[in-house]
Amino acid sequence: MTIDRAVMMFAGFMVLLSVALTFYVSPWFVLFTIFIGLNQIQASITGFCPAALVFRKFGCPAGVAFK
Repeated sequence: MTIDRAVMMFAGFMVLLSVALTFYVSPWFVLFTIFIGLNQIQASITGFCPAALVFRKFGCPAGVAFK
């Protein structure tokens, strides 16, 4: 699994987690969903993603977007 796919899977998991937390715990967790969306926009513009750095340290091979 490349870094690109790992980042997309992680982002999808975090969105689903934040929706579940919003539904079951507190409506304030919607702010977590907003943060995730803003981070995805920032990563698409700048090419910098903190999660990609973590996956690189775990040994995932480079993909197209995050090298």
